[in-house]
Amino acid sequence: MIGSVGVFCAASESIDPLYFRCATEVGDLIGTMGLTLVYGGAAAGLMEATAAAAKKNGAHIVGVVPQVLIERNRVSALLDERVVTANLSERKDEILGRSDILVALPGGIGTLDEIFHVAAAATIGYHSKKVVLYNAGGYWNKMLAALEEMQTGGFVRGGIDNFFLVADSVDNLKSILKNI
Repeated sequence: MIGSVGVFCAASESIDPLYFRCATEVGDLIGTMGLTLVYGGAAAGLMEATAAAAKKNGAHIVGVVPQVLIERNRVSALLDERVVTANLSERKDEILGRSDILVALPGGIGTLDEIFHVAAAATIGYHSKKVVLYNAGGYWNKMLAALEEMQTGGFVRGGIDNFFLVADSVDNLKSILKNI
């Protein structure tokens, strides 16, 4: 049984409202399942939407915040626990270490960096945690196709399902979280 979920996602405010609805669904799920949310701690975008929904539903909220967010006054007020890191590399390691499983909502370069950090560490045996790609509106389909092509070409050892799971709905995500 898992106790904590690390969430990677966008901190942008200028994205499709569909993704905000999905972030709220994921936050609601984390809270109603009685889990701890571990995330980047920013007061913006999908990060804040996920944290607000999780908090509303009783989740303990851990924000892993790089010093630069503190300096820019961009830290969420929803945090029950704030872990300060010197940089983004430390932040990724802290989120990974504090989470039983990771979930990636739609995001940009930072989110890609986070999910591949987790997968790369798993490939060489640092851990056996997976990243669940929350595939809202098919967001991750092109990346999954690229990964499958890499696997077919021999660039990915084992199956990509050794590192990534895909949830196309909140019910699918709930099933994955219950069965990990």
